[in-house]
Amino acid sequence: MSHSNAPSLRFIVEPGGCLAGHIRVPGDKSISHRSIMLGSIADGVTEVQGFLEGEDSLSTLKAFCEMGVSIEGPVDGKVTIHGVGLHGLKAPDAPLNLGNSGTSMRLMSGLLAGQNFDVEMVGDESLSGRPMSRVINPLALMGAIVAGNKDGTPPLKVSGGQALKGIDYTLPMASAQVKSCLLLAGLYAEGHTCITEPAPTRDHTERMLCGFGYAVERKGNQVCIEGGGKLTACSIDVPSDISSAAFFLVGASIAKDSDLLLKHVGMNSTRIGVINILRLMGANIELLNEREIGGEPVADIRVRSCQLKGVRIPEDQVPLAIDEFPAIFIAAACATGETVLTGAEELRVKESDRIQAMADGLAILGIDARPTADGIVIQGGELGGGVVNSCGDHRIAMSFAMAALCSKENIVIEHCSNVATSFPGFVELAQQAGLAIIAEHVKG
Repeated sequence: MSHSNAPSLRFIVEPGGCLAGHIRVPGDKSISHRSIMLGSIADGVTEVQGFLEGEDSLSTLKAFCEMGVSIEGPVDGKVTIHGVGLHGLKAPDAPLNLGNSGTSMRLMSGLLAGQNFDVEMVGDESLSGRPMSRVINPLALMGAIVAGNKDGTPPLKVSGGQALKGIDYTLPMASAQVKSCLLLAGLYAEGHTCITEPAPTRDHTERMLCGFGYAVERKGNQVCIEGGGKLTACSIDVPSDISSAAFFLVGASIAKDSDLLLKHVGMNSTRIGVINILRLMGANIELLNEREIGGEPVADIRVRSCQLKGVRIPEDQVPLAIDEFPAIFIAAACATGETVLTGAEELRVKESDRIQAMADGLAILGIDARPTADGIVIQGGELGGGVVNSCGDHRIAMSFAMAALCSKENIVIEHCSNVATSFPGFVELAQQAGLAIIAEHVKG
């Protein structure tokens, strides 16, 4: 992942310690992306607070600036977006570089398919290997022209000026990104666009469209919108990202004498799989001060240490925890007994093959972890120390950092530069909570 001459970042984490106190993790990445996209094509000025200042969401922000939207910030999580309306975007001077952000590329494919100009989207080495046919094919059914490489990988070229038609589409696999992409294209399509999901996925796009005053019809596992309406600017207070909170939920569960409060965390029902799964394992997790802010449910989460036990993870929870599995695998490694995950093929095409990367790292730490085609079988045990390769994947790096809370020796994690994409300030916040972690630059 890293270029040989670029300095790489490694984490060195000492064993033991506990997590305590009150912390607020950064804003939700999914909601940060969508606030920029919808704010840009709304009428009026949208004010955002709690925006995640990570590289991925900043890639989205920069792309819309390049299409003529005036955006102030972010300063301390505050962003002001001067919306240009549904048809006010302008052709950028160069390809839009979306860095490592698959969310940006997939969602923007739908939004850009409805514009009257051509645009090309490119990404870094990791993004350039990720599958995009899952959005290219259904967009083609709507009359869009989006072309990638022969194997459906980026860069993507979107041809403008196409007349889009609404479609009825059943997703072949549960994917919030594909659903959101088609809903955004549906804003520009003639007639109704209806998406049917095989299993529930995160619904931030639907909630936020409603927040911007755009009518969304939801019936069971189907969501429909009518093209040609308009979005009206609003205020958005981005809740803390439960995916970022997940590392601390696991850390405080496995480290003796921990008692940690995570403030203002998004509790969207399509995202709380990690809480459900940890509770099945016996975790001591309490939700306090539950409330709703800007259409999204939020709560403070108190988590205290306890002995976890291995479980068979219910398949209906898999889509609700898809990004949190690296952290859940660490919980499984520290639990008594066996944890079995099935139905999670999607994990093999994330920023890395997360099943294989986690299995390899756990094996180095002395844990019996056997990957399967669609999951993993982990035997809880004693964690030793060692040098683990995060494969440049931010979630794997942060998960192994938490593993040191119940390891016998130091854990060194290589290739951690990408942690800044989703969780700027992770090391400082983890230190503040009680993790003995340092980050050091290594010459490539």
